[in-house]
Amino acid sequence: MTKMTHLARSFALVALLGGAVAACTSTAKQESTGEYIDSSAITTKVKAGLVNDPVTKAGQISVETFKDTVQLSGFVDTQLSKARAEQIARDVQGVRAVRNDLVVK
Repeated sequence: MTKMTHLARSFALVALLGGAVAACTSTAKQESTGEYIDSSAITTKVKAGLVNDPVTKAGQISVETFKDTVQLSGFVDTQLSKARAEQIARDVQGVRAVRNDLVVK
């Protein structure tokens, strides 16, 4: 194998490995695999809390989590339900922030 071929293969390997590592890291608009799993777990815990709560009953509340920030959206019947849903989300371990976009109908 010539020195140039060896060098070209080395660069190709570095580029391939660099791409694989980049796929596991997060960016401002994309979560890493670990962050995605954490966000899914947070979403599940928030939804469970909403369903089990007698005030919110999770009616028409949508929950999405991105990088430890929970977004609540949908409709609730009272201001109390809106505030309670936000508190339930804030109480879940791992939640850093809550965006409460719920609308009282």
